[in-house]
Amino acid sequence: MCSNIFFLFFFLQALVEFMAEIRGNKVSFDQNKIVLTAGATSANETLMFCLAEPGEAFLLPTPYYPGFDRDLKWRTGVEIVPIQCTSSNDFQITSSALEEAFHEARRRKLRVKGVLVTNPSNPLGTTMTRNELNLLLSFVTEKGIHLISDEIYSGTVFSSPGFVSILEVLKDRKCENSQVWDRVHIVYSLSKDLGLPGFRVGAIYSNDDTVVSAATKMSSFGLVSSQTQYLLSALLSDKKFTRNYISENKKRLKQRQTLLVKGLEKAGISCLESNAGLFCWVNMKHLLSSNTFTAEMELWKKIVHEVKLNISPGSSCHCTEPGWFRVCFANMSEETLNLAIQRLKSFVESMNSQSHHQMLKSSRRKSLAKWVFRLSFDHDHREPEER
Repeated sequence: MCSNIFFLFFFLQALVEFMAEIRGNKVSFDQNKIVLTAGATSANETLMFCLAEPGEAFLLPTPYYPGFDRDLKWRTGVEIVPIQCTSSNDFQITSSALEEAFHEARRRKLRVKGVLVTNPSNPLGTTMTRNELNLLLSFVTEKGIHLISDEIYSGTVFSSPGFVSILEVLKDRKCENSQVWDRVHIVYSLSKDLGLPGFRVGAIYSNDDTVVSAATKMSSFGLVSSQTQYLLSALLSDKKFTRNYISENKKRLKQRQTLLVKGLEKAGISCLESNAGLFCWVNMKHLLSSNTFTAEMELWKKIVHEVKLNISPGSSCHCTEPGWFRVCFANMSEETLNLAIQRLKSFVESMNSQSHHQMLKSSRRKSLAKWVFRLSFDHDHREPEER
């Protein structure tokens, strides 16, 4: 028992120092306010149990990680009400979208307990702006509700603008002695930043002692083993290694993202401008047979079965606009990524060729129809021949 406590102390110390460094040491974390969980999935579910009752709701900006429908709802009974974001402003959160989602929950007779965001975003691959974070803090303060910031991709930001943690904005606004200070909670994990998803190491950070206490009790159902804590204490304490790893990881992510974006551009496919994460938000609207989610699913099935690539349709992320897809670029070799790009390019060329062929056939049909109509018209109006 003593050895477990010993490992926990040193692991938590190493973890909070690593979390601070990822955020440019602009914020610091108190290891007494952190709760270990079996990954970010467990952390988010635990917070739902702590903050909401079955039948109450959290607001989530769209598009959002499809797994949240499982993680936040299945066992907790909590409802998700989408904050509808659109491509007109690169899917950023607006005041009107927040209010509309809040009133939609009211119309459904759901009590709103909070807002949950992922920053950087999965699936967008973008960081939230300071304006968005300030807007969220003002909104939750006004409504007297919670804010959960899932920051598991915070160490993957590979280009400007840089990552801004919600804790940094809280401190900038000098919220330490206000009620909102206890209503903001951070979820973190080593799965993405260090590529350790199989280790199942997540964390909840909260300034609310009651939440920390309740989450600590619930964490008994998803503990991080003492062996894992011992191993990761040594890894995280090696500052030279972690700094080099994060730096090299960001460099490689940037290279892969650039490779994918430029490759898709050559195929006539555009992407939302991104600066973080392991994926791109790709616009394939022009390949849809119609502006519907049915057409989106038809295109997705073609890509899966004909191109042999598994990408995520936007509808699975609750995107409000058909034709967007999440494409991962970090879970394969460069050779495989080039092959994937080439397959997509060939597929688009085939689609364009078919479309051009169909247009020609349609044009010929119309020309033939006009010719027949003229013949018929001329025949009907021809003067009778003399006998």
